[in-house]
Amino acid sequence: MNIILLSGGSGQRLWPLSNDVRSKQFIKIFKDNSGDYESMVQRVFRQIVEVDPAANITIATSKTQVSAIHNQLGENVGISIEPCRRDTFPAIALASAYLHDVQKVALDEAVVVCPVDPYVDKEYFLTLEKLSKLAETGDANLTLLGIDPTYPSEKYGYIIPENKRDVSKVVSFKEKPDVETAKDYISKGALWNGGIFAYKLSYLLEKAHEIIDFKDYQDLFDKYATLEKISFDYAVVEKESKISVMRFGGLWKDLGTWNTLTEAMEENVIGKAYLNEKCEGVHVINDMNIPIVVMGLKSAIVAASPDGILVSDKEQSSHIKPYVEKIEQPIMFAEKSWGSYRVLDVEKDSMTIKVTLNPGHSMNYHSHERRDEVWSIVRGVGKTIIDGEEQTVRPGDVVNMKAGQKHTIKNDSNEELQLIEVQLGTDITVDDKIKYDL
Repeated sequence: MNIILLSGGSGQRLWPLSNDVRSKQFIKIFKDNSGDYESMVQRVFRQIVEVDPAANITIATSKTQVSAIHNQLGENVGISIEPCRRDTFPAIALASAYLHDVQKVALDEAVVVCPVDPYVDKEYFLTLEKLSKLAETGDANLTLLGIDPTYPSEKYGYIIPENKRDVSKVVSFKEKPDVETAKDYISKGALWNGGIFAYKLSYLLEKAHEIIDFKDYQDLFDKYATLEKISFDYAVVEKESKISVMRFGGLWKDLGTWNTLTEAMEENVIGKAYLNEKCEGVHVINDMNIPIVVMGLKSAIVAASPDGILVSDKEQSSHIKPYVEKIEQPIMFAEKSWGSYRVLDVEKDSMTIKVTLNPGHSMNYHSHERRDEVWSIVRGVGKTIIDGEEQTVRPGDVVNMKAGQKHTIKNDSNEELQLIEVQLGTDITVDDKIKYDL
């Protein structure tokens, strides 16, 4: 099975655990088969491989999420990188060209496209296999997966099928309705449109060439910033006459808000927190190494991270976005392909960061023009390279880098390497970084 996972989002609705580089799909709140916490992207990736060990999985995402994907899934996962945001049609066109030109997937093979972050079980991915086979052998150019509605939702668009069979032709699509209109749609057998569909690779690439003038994947990548922002629904789905829908009645939840996310949590507390006996329906997620005590709250969410603290009624939590948009501060935590960093302190002329370097990884060889850096090694053994000179470092060692000096650190051991990085300068920004080959 060839599957494209669409990974987008800025993370505002699940602030403070998510931010501009750590969207909701990277928050570790679910337990895997061994009892360890995993994120949505790790959960979905694991579930696909359990159903189809030979699945060809490609994640279509922005460059800001690449490091987190590598950190959580490893280096071998396929990634189609969007140079900038251009909505779902350009993203799917680019990912399809990536499958054909880079991964050499044959034109007659089927491709399944779905979001990376639904809360589902094994039955969902078994159904995606059926969807893929139907796209490969059926008469329709597009085959959608329609979700059996569990309530008259105003959040989803609706697919109107010709009949109530497991697979039927699509009559029409409806935009997000009000509750009463949704009830009417459901009484006629309508299905939620979850943005899940399959097609032959040849079909999508033909459509892409009709709409966009490009030669191949690299050409499309190079001109991506010039493309029109348009959704896949508007560009392709709503104009396609040969389209069918497969009905799905299994577990499927869109965990887009704190309220819906807590419904899928297996426990009320993640991290260091204590609830008294008067609490009812309270969920706490604490990403910090300090205790949280909650007394007497009902139907509430408490979330804490280096980026901030949220205390909210569960129903009101879905209205958080406009308040988060007003917050201006540097990102305080991020996962990188080599590990992670957490900002400890920000002053006018300095920033202090705790850096964790995973075993077998290294930072990019780089320099800064407007700041000096000081590394204090607190755990593990590694190797620094400063302007070409190598040096072994251990806990207690202090390394100084002046502005303009090329530097990196490697962790060749089997345990994490941790250091405290102090940045010193009057203009400390993430943009002040020049990368070099080593």
